[in-house]
Amino acid sequence: MKRRLLIQLALSAPLLGFGTSGVASLLAAGPVSAATRNPPQRKPEPPAGTANRRLIVIDPGHGGHDPGAIGIKGTLEKEITLDISREIARRLRATRGVAVKLTRESDIFLPLAERVAIARDAGADLFVSIHADSAPNRDARGLSAYTLSDRASDDFAFALAKQENLADGASGIDLRHTRPQVAAILSDLVARHTVTAALMAKGSVVEGAGRSLRLLDNPKRSANFAVLKAPDVPSVLIETGFLSNDRDEELLRDGAQRRRIAEVLSRELAEVMTNAPFA
Repeated sequence: MKRRLLIQLALSAPLLGFGTSGVASLLAAGPVSAATRNPPQRKPEPPAGTANRRLIVIDPGHGGHDPGAIGIKGTLEKEITLDISREIARRLRATRGVAVKLTRESDIFLPLAERVAIARDAGADLFVSIHADSAPNRDARGLSAYTLSDRASDDFAFALAKQENLADGASGIDLRHTRPQVAAILSDLVARHTVTAALMAKGSVVEGAGRSLRLLDNPKRSANFAVLKAPDVPSVLIETGFLSNDRDEELLRDGAQRRRIAEVLSRELAEVMTNAPFA
């Protein structure tokens, strides 16, 4: 992808005295020592059989000791998201030119930063995190999608992001020990492309899904979600509904309705993956 080539070219020069450290190494290295100043460059290897295919990473929210939202009737968000994500993945795998990876395929806990790392290490073209949270008010219902923004689009999105970021006590990727110049380079090199692609994906999915599914009022929103902070992977969080609403919970408890949601989302994501200018 062009954005990763741009990063490699930029960091292959002795910019600000950083040598040839790759982006992933710089983010993960922590305090710079003699052993980490010039680590070997490593280009992410595409998963087996995914050459020449665009890769989408589907992230079922929550899992393990983190149940996520718990509905009025005891429905667990972690179970809803895993079921819908598996069905989305199954359908997308039948799409020509598209490869799929799940961050989790069973009831396990993954820290938010690890979910981001899975997408980055795989060289994903798009990261989609699936949720069914509790809304700030019980009247809120319907599908909605969110992209990353330092400033939330509204109080509703701000409250959702604050709630989600508590899943493992994270507030985002830890850049405290990353050299300020490196963080600036990362942001400047890839932010424009990543944000543009994420916004396009969000708009396409919401507009397409709205022809078949109920949408939340103002369904395209943004906030500072930790799980969307991959600097070089366009990322979108999709709320399939809200377990805090009794009607949404009834729908999400119904296996046939979950399959319908997955069918609609896989249809729209397939459209995004085959037609969007991710390269």
